[in-house]
Amino acid sequence: MLITTYGCAVQGVEALPITIEVNWLLTGKSSLIVGLPDSAVRESLERIESAFKTNGFRFPRTKLIINLAPADIRKNGTAFDLPIALGILGASDQLEKADELSEYIIMGELSLNGAVRGIKGALPIALQAKKEPGKKLILPADNLGEAGWVEGLSVWGARQLSDITSFFAGQRNALQTVSNKGTYPFFQETKPHPLDFSQVRGQQQAKRALEIAAAGGHHALLVGAPGAGKTMLAKRVASILPSFTYAESIETTRIYSAAGKTHGSSCLLTERPFRNPHHSISDKALIGGGAHPQPGEISLAHHGVLFLDELPEFKKTVLDMLRQPIEERKVCIARAGRTLEFPASFMLIAAMNPCPCGYYNHPSRQCQCAPGMVRRYLQRISGPLLDRIDLQIEILPVEPEQMGPPASSEGSPLIRARVEKARQRQADRLCDQSGLYCNAQLEGEVLEKFCFIDLAGRQLLRKAMEKLKLSARAHSRLLKIARTIADLEQEEAIRPSHLAEAIQYRSLDRDNWAL
Repeated sequence: MLITTYGCAVQGVEALPITIEVNWLLTGKSSLIVGLPDSAVRESLERIESAFKTNGFRFPRTKLIINLAPADIRKNGTAFDLPIALGILGASDQLEKADELSEYIIMGELSLNGAVRGIKGALPIALQAKKEPGKKLILPADNLGEAGWVEGLSVWGARQLSDITSFFAGQRNALQTVSNKGTYPFFQETKPHPLDFSQVRGQQQAKRALEIAAAGGHHALLVGAPGAGKTMLAKRVASILPSFTYAESIETTRIYSAAGKTHGSSCLLTERPFRNPHHSISDKALIGGGAHPQPGEISLAHHGVLFLDELPEFKKTVLDMLRQPIEERKVCIARAGRTLEFPASFMLIAAMNPCPCGYYNHPSRQCQCAPGMVRRYLQRISGPLLDRIDLQIEILPVEPEQMGPPASSEGSPLIRARVEKARQRQADRLCDQSGLYCNAQLEGEVLEKFCFIDLAGRQLLRKAMEKLKLSARAHSRLLKIARTIADLEQEEAIRPSHLAEAIQYRSLDRDNWAL
């Protein structure tokens, strides 16, 4: 008897529909899985046989042919255990209403006692199931939380193989379902952050620059002497980031789900990611890839922050790989016969010393570096990468008198409130632009439309470009920063004062650097 079930193969952060055909032949003994299965998929028959025996089902002793179509897509992992097992039960007349299997997409790993274990990629699978007309979804109960937030899709969660057979026998309460769909109260819950900007002494210009970066999603580089507060400031950016929108949360959770990092969460990600990899990281770990390509740190920081501390200590080849993702906000991993695309719309916050000893341009300490060392140190970061960083801020040491008891200083909640208002203005402005959420994403015609400047602004920008020898890319980034400054001040037009403030955040373009 031939039975057809349906599943999905997760490729990158997307799920592709897979048809599982199970045919029970009355002649022959050895069973066979075809359709480019990996070793984990081929081993599923051993797990299924043990699960059947534990739960009182019989495993056919004649030949089984199991086809996973399309056959040119490699199938990885253990998530095909459940649809194959149900197909075998249907083909051997042990499952009531087996013809209803075609109405469902079913995925899950089976243990030897028939328990259904969680899988990676539940959210991409749920999003793909929604695209299939009339399809419903059955997943492990551990994955019900993340998959259940997809609107317009009927989802059930299973804990035992026997629960699913009871479900098809008519006992609909045998499987768990979700009841919170359509309500998203967790997006409005602002949790207190342990790191607050009120704990930072001085550094008002740096705080202002990071507020602008958070409000517009801009990249920022903090340059200063050891102990000036670069890392302290960067780690507090997370406390002023705006709340997730539903669309942003879905996009980011999908990446974490495909990477197996949701840990059975009961809902979507509610806080923007803050990734802080060590400078010894490899190119594949940062960008993504591997034999079975997985998201890298830049994708795990999607709609959040990627913080690179001690930037020149990263391998130059690794840093140069950031150029294209910063510009295109995605990364394409090419393998033989396939190309996978990972989203990478992150906000880069980097910190570095100005020279090997750390005291170049220090107001009170003498730099100990030999002639030319400062330039060589700075050249560890390529010019094209620096040109892509919107805000370049020089961090000066805090004066001793500022290190006393805390004075009245703005805390993160007040700064975050301004950032939220600025982001709301951007959301309203970009409501008809699919996939755009902040000013840093503006390009082409959209940039020209929303970053118009008057004659005085154009003259100021032209003089700045001539004096600082800025590129056309830097010109566009200055316009985006000025647009964000105007949004923070709740103004519709970009004024010359906004452009002037944006220009002062190009510290590394000044003539006195690294001579």
